Amino acid sequence: MLDFPPDDDVCGALEEHVRRIFSTGTVDVLPPPPGPINTVNPHFRVLRVTPKARRGLWLYISNGGWAATENLPQGLEFVIVTPFATPTAVDLLTMTVFYNDGGRLALGQTVSVGMPWLPGSQCNYLLLSRPYPLGPDFQASDIGDRHVDYLWLLPITEAERNFKVEHGIEALEERFDSVGLRYGDVKRSSVV
Repeated sequence: MLDFPPDDDVCGALEEHVRRIFSTGTVDVLPPPPGPINTVNPHFRVLRVTPKARRGLWLYISNGGWAATENLPQGLEFVIVTPFATPTAVDLLTMTVFYNDGGRLALGQTVSVGMPWLPGSQCNYLLLSRPYPLGPDFQASDIGDRHVDYLWLLPITEAERNFKVEHGIEALEERFDSVGLRYGDVKRSSVV
């Protein structure tokens, strides 16, 4: 039998993990938008981390996504990076956590947004990637017997998604590295 801490303890420990890693920014706890997520996952909230610098990037991090696999020793949380404060980030995290009910999502998969992730963007998919830019200390947290990994919802274009399907996530990430992907640029061009 697995020995998990109570749900509120897991959420509290994950919030502390985020606050410790991003201690130079302000961390706000945002409620999810009204809708079915509240029934499927009553633990779900979004943590918003303000940037250190005036023109820095905002972080939006799910807290409670792990509950999609609450009977297993591992779970997922998600992070999305935006160039400005936007409720769209909360919506995208909510959509992803809702879709992950039962643990459908994994590293390397893509989620269709169905429209540009932010106005003016060519990116209409989210790639579930390791959050490399946020540092190795952020990527995972252990609470009791539960292990939680954070996956980055990296906005990508349809062409990049198709390239990933054909050549694999490593090939796509190599492309990103070779061009110095500006992931915070909403209007960035496709690397494929």
